[in-house]
Amino acid sequence: MHQCVNCHSILSVARLRCKTCAISFTGRFELPRLARLSAPQQHLAEQLVLAAGNLKQMAASLEVSYPTLRKRLDELVAALDDLRLQDEVRAAAMLEDVEKGARTPESAARLIKEMNGAI
Repeated sequence: MHQCVNCHSILSVARLRCKTCAISFTGRFELPRLARLSAPQQHLAEQLVLAAGNLKQMAASLEVSYPTLRKRLDELVAALDDLRLQDEVRAAAMLEDVEKGARTPESAARLIKEMNGAI
C-alpha cells in the first residue's frame, strides 16, 4: 500500500524497523520513484526487467497486443517523468530550506538521495 485510502495521496514512511535486531528508526523517509508508481505500473516495470527489454516476449507473457503494451509503457514513462519533475521541485524546496536554516544539509541530502533511490 502506497496511497492513502481516503484521498489517494502518496503515503510517506515514518518508521523503519530491522527484522533481525528489531532496532527502529522514526522520522520522515522518502520512497524512491519506482516505489511510488501504482501497483499496475510497478508490475509492468517488473515484467519489462524480467523480459530483459524484449517487448515481443513481454506482450506474449502479459497476453496483450504489441500496441497495447507500447501504450502502457508510454504511460509508465510519463508517470516516471512526472515523478522526476515532482522530485526536482521538492529537492529545490529542500535546498532553499537549507539556505534559510530551516533544514540541515545532511537531512536534505538524505531525503534527496532517498527520492532518487540512491539509499
